[in-house]
Amino acid sequence: MELDRNTLRKIRGLIVFTILVLIGLYRFETVLSAVRFLLHILFPFILGCAIAFILSVPMERIQKMVFARPLKKATGKKARRLEKLTNPVSLLLSILFVLALLFIVTALVLPQLASTVTDLTQSMPKKINLLAERLQTLLAAYPEVLAWLLSIQIDWQQLISGIADFFQSGGGNIFDSTIGVAKGILSAFTTFFIGFVFACYILLQKETLGRQCRKLLFAFLPEKYAKRTVEICTLTHGIFASFLTGQCLEAVILGCLFFLSMSLLRLPYALLAGVFIAFTALIPIFGAFIGCLVGVFLILTVNPAQALIFLILFLVLQQLEGNLIYPHVVGGSVGLPSIWVLAAVTIGGSLFGIIGMLVCIPIVSVLYTLLREATNHRLKEKQLEIT
Repeated sequence: MELDRNTLRKIRGLIVFTILVLIGLYRFETVLSAVRFLLHILFPFILGCAIAFILSVPMERIQKMVFARPLKKATGKKARRLEKLTNPVSLLLSILFVLALLFIVTALVLPQLASTVTDLTQSMPKKINLLAERLQTLLAAYPEVLAWLLSIQIDWQQLISGIADFFQSGGGNIFDSTIGVAKGILSAFTTFFIGFVFACYILLQKETLGRQCRKLLFAFLPEKYAKRTVEICTLTHGIFASFLTGQCLEAVILGCLFFLSMSLLRLPYALLAGVFIAFTALIPIFGAFIGCLVGVFLILTVNPAQALIFLILFLVLQQLEGNLIYPHVVGGSVGLPSIWVLAAVTIGGSLFGIIGMLVCIPIVSVLYTLLREATNHRLKEKQLEIT
């Protein structure tokens, strides 16, 4: 049996792929270290792509709201001038919008957080003394335990000398650790700056970059696969953008619900708890529980009964959010049924933590959409209608 060129090429490619897989398995640790080294080098650019995607969501909205109508009406030089201004102005407005949002949240939270810390430092000694008195009253029924506690003697001179020895022996280590922390902060700032600049370049030239990527796909892939790749990329971008918008909207709704309900019930720290829960709610489904623990702790220092009321309020609003708001706002925005939203969050969190929770929902939504299209296409080919 004679083999044509295409078959030989496929066999050759299969042999090369098999050899590469075997080498990768045999030298797995070397391959893994090489991948880690490559990711470390490319991390600023990966971060830049993530920043560009986040900024592209408000940027596209601004382009539609501000420049869509003028571009339709403009002609000639005016149209070309507007096209040149569209991306820079939209990017600048998007950055200003994000910075203004961060400034407003900081201006609202920091003063209340400072007053909270001040109140805690002033009230904590009294509360500790009160706790000691109650503990002494409680232990009055057990004189042996009380006598043992009162008999405990602390050698303060030895304790102070031990602390001094620790600082003398560990001073160099502390200094080295401080230098290491400073280097880490500087490295993180440099990485973020490079990623941010790279993101700005991407957003300013996104049409050109998109056109170049399409040219590469159609040049090196068969037309059928190139078109399918473009369709999948477009679908993925739309689902990720919808998920980001829906997640932010859900967090704002939940934070407002907590602020309003706590204000009506006259619970303390309503604004601080509402803003904190809104931020932690960006972590899908489970994030609000982190805000709940902080809120319970803060209110517990003021009034334990009110902390119990806050906990009951949280459970009620969490049921409302989990069964009504989240599946419809986020699940509906990505076209994913609520059961698969929960499954995606659980699996993503188990594998990759918080980042996995954020990324897994849109990825599962893309796979769900592709599987649904493939299933409907197969059923259509077989001329089957299943309801």
